[in-house]
Amino acid sequence: MKKEINVVGAIIIKDEKILCAQRGNTKALASLWEFPGGKIEEGETPREALERELVEELRIKVAVAKTYFEQTSYEYDFGQVNLTTFLCTLTNGTPQLTEHTAIQWLKPSELASLEWAPADIPAVEKLMKQMSQDVKR
Repeated sequence: MKKEINVVGAIIIKDEKILCAQRGNTKALASLWEFPGGKIEEGETPREALERELVEELRIKVAVAKTYFEQTSYEYDFGQVNLTTFLCTLTNGTPQLTEHTAIQWLKPSELASLEWAPADIPAVEKLMKQMSQDVKR
C-alpha cells in the first residue's frame, strides 16, 4: 500500500477572485497549480495546519471556514494524497513567494486556464460551478 499523505489547501477569495499558486520547480508536481497549503502535522487539526502553512508559505493570515469545502483522494506515484480544501478569507498580509514560483488572483471562470495538480481538480470544478451559479442568482 502506498504512503498516505494528508494535506490541506486554502481557497482564498478576495474581490471575487481566487488565489492560485504554482508549485516550485524542485517540488513534486513541479510547476502545477494548486490551492496553497501543505501537510497536516501530528497533533494538528486540518484548520490549524492550514493556518500554519499559509504563514510559512505565503506570510499571510487567514480566517478558515469551520467546515471543509471539498475532500479528494488522488494516487500519485509517490503516495496517496488526501486533500481537504477550505474556503478562507485573507485577514492579514499580502501573499509573498517563498516556496511557489508564481501566484495569480483569478476569476472562477479563469481557473480552467491553469494546469492544476490532479488532487486539486475536483475542488476547482466544484468552485467554478458553485461560483457561476452564485453569479446567476
